[in-house]
Amino acid sequence: MSGNRRRWIEKKALWGYLLVAPAFLSVCLVVFIPAAKALIMSLQSYDLRYGPESIAFIGMKNFGQIFRDELFWSSFLRTLLMVVVCVSLQFILGFALALLLNRGFYGRGVVRAVSMIPWVVPGVLVGLIWRWMFDGNYGVINDILVKMGILDSYYGFLAQPVSALWSVFVTYIWQGIPFFMLMILAGLQGIPWDVYEAATIDGATGWQRLIYVTIPSIKNSISVSVMLRIIWVANSVDVIFNMTEGGPANATQTLAVYIYQKAKSMNLGYSSALALLLMAALMCVAVPYMVRTFRSETG
Repeated sequence: MSGNRRRWIEKKALWGYLLVAPAFLSVCLVVFIPAAKALIMSLQSYDLRYGPESIAFIGMKNFGQIFRDELFWSSFLRTLLMVVVCVSLQFILGFALALLLNRGFYGRGVVRAVSMIPWVVPGVLVGLIWRWMFDGNYGVINDILVKMGILDSYYGFLAQPVSALWSVFVTYIWQGIPFFMLMILAGLQGIPWDVYEAATIDGATGWQRLIYVTIPSIKNSISVSVMLRIIWVANSVDVIFNMTEGGPANATQTLAVYIYQKAKSMNLGYSSALALLLMAALMCVAVPYMVRTFRSETG
């Protein structure tokens, strides 16, 4: 290779690094540096209620305390339950809605736009809206159920532990359906119609076309959307906190809400340890997917 050719390649490579540098610096500022700070704080007695002079290195004591913390275990199990229930129903209902909107009918564009409203509304507002809807004194859900004769009187959905938890689940399911609908609909529109025609000519029923044509064709869209929703639901704080603040009696307190409450009480060392543990649990979901995707792309 000539010297001019080598210098040209080096110059092109340098230009590529310069273009990537702003994005890399942004990721460092908002992800890597805070994560490193959280790791350092998790190894310290970092409780600002006792002043900055109380900060001291304590090693793994915060992590040891986590596994003796009953609130951690109840919050962790509640998070698992919420992820399984909410993501499963979001996926099923979003898949059904995507199949419906993939068909041609009058007003389809309007229905698609309206269907995205739960997803585009900020989580804080979603929590407040559903808190008012479930209110035991003037909530519209109580009003509808009483008028239909299902309830004899207004019921405090958010005042009872079991009903409060399922009210939160309903809210998350409603919020997440449009995301699955959008992701799956995008995948459906990438499937050539001649594939369905060939399957129909071969005698495949509608169910068989769904199982053997549709789902395999959009499996990447499904896996990406499920992975993202698992991470987002497990990390969510705004909806729960604005509906119940984790109550009543910690009945709706997930691990993310517990982390927020510990940080709010200025126990930053312990909350950092909890956050790192949650991050490690979510990495167990994300890393296998990324490894499988990389292997499939590299052949």
